[in-house]
Amino acid sequence: ITMTLEEIRGQENTMENADRVQSAGAALEELLVAAKKQDYLTVGVYESAKVMNVDPDSVAFCVLATDEEYECDIALQIHFTLIQAFCFDNDINVVRVNDIERLADLVSADETGEPKDAHCILVTSPSANPWKDPALDKLSLFCEESRSVYDWVPTITLPER
Repeated sequence: ITMTLEEIRGQENTMENADRVQSAGAALEELLVAAKKQDYLTVGVYESAKVMNVDPDSVAFCVLATDEEYECDIALQIHFTLIQAFCFDNDINVVRVNDIERLADLVSADETGEPKDAHCILVTSPSANPWKDPALDKLSLFCEESRSVYDWVPTITLPER
């Protein structure tokens, strides 16, 4: 089998990309767990919209989650479009995750035991004392690299459990 240089490069890029997405998934998991401990998570579409409206400067990162079950939910897709537009206008990195159950497990149920609406999760950070986290830096770099290839809302796959 003879391969052209382009084909070889293409394979390398696919491998590199798979590694990038995997390490971004690990970084996202790390970030969500750390942010939850710090109480820097806002979970839920409406809750997130409220935070974005009241204190947009506190939003450090945005995760939108869906799966096949919700692909046809027009209202949710409209919310996603508005949230993405808000994030773009305010220079907030935003990613998609296609495993809402796994994401809901990570941000877990609240005190009432009710699972939270994990379709939108914001990582917030007080403006007075911005929170620094290596996982957030990794994800910011991942988003920046994705935008350089016109992938405005990259999809991240969370590591398997």
